[in-house]
Amino acid sequence: MKLLEGKVALVTGGSRGIGAAIVQRFAEQGAHVAFTYRSSAEQALSIEASLKELGVKAKAYQSDASSFQQSEELVKAVLEDFGKIDVLVNNAGITRDTLMLRMTEEQWDQVIQTNLKSIFNLTKHVLRPMMKNRGGSIINMSSIVGMTGNAGQANYAASKAGIFGFTKSIAQEMGSRNIRCNAIAPGFIETDMTDQLDEKTKENYLGNIPLKRLGKATEIADACVFLGSDLSSYVSGQTLSVCGALNC
Repeated sequence: MKLLEGKVALVTGGSRGIGAAIVQRFAEQGAHVAFTYRSSAEQALSIEASLKELGVKAKAYQSDASSFQQSEELVKAVLEDFGKIDVLVNNAGITRDTLMLRMTEEQWDQVIQTNLKSIFNLTKHVLRPMMKNRGGSIINMSSIVGMTGNAGQANYAASKAGIFGFTKSIAQEMGSRNIRCNAIAPGFIETDMTDQLDEKTKENYLGNIPLKRLGKATEIADACVFLGSDLSSYVSGQTLSVCGALNC
């Protein structure tokens, strides 16, 4: 039996990078998958079609996770289309990197809204449906940068650090309702963003990673499968670092 057989998962930011890998892995493990995108409609619809070929139900929704109203409308639409939500993966995120002396209020607000407030938005709206369903798993995508900080990423680090406290709080609030909440803290992962780095920068990163390689998006997806499945039925309020022992 597949690990997520019959479960319904909602993944934000699921049309590219880590999000796309999560969506693919979930479908391979038998989950019916709803996922969001903001602007890349063609890519999202292509992913939707490929997931359906795996024999699961799949649908892409254009939605901005940083909007409370759009998040509410999204959850309602997913419930109408799929009937329930067993797993929520709060994956939507952006960067607006610059040194603090140069950082604008807009750059700060954009990152906090998308990376942190979005997690409040989606979690707020899935809790009652999960309570009605007598259980659920919420997975929040943080970052190793939330633990260590990083020059030029004060906004990003703050948003990702806030996820840790939020995750523990929801786990404590909702544990009696059989709703688990955990976070994942990826290290440096091969994505479109890291592909744009020059070789010297990549070498500097690799020099600090004991496993001497960047992680793969599929390795983050596999961690999500674990936390979304019954294999982790007694795991809640935790942060799983998937970072190749970086700064461990």
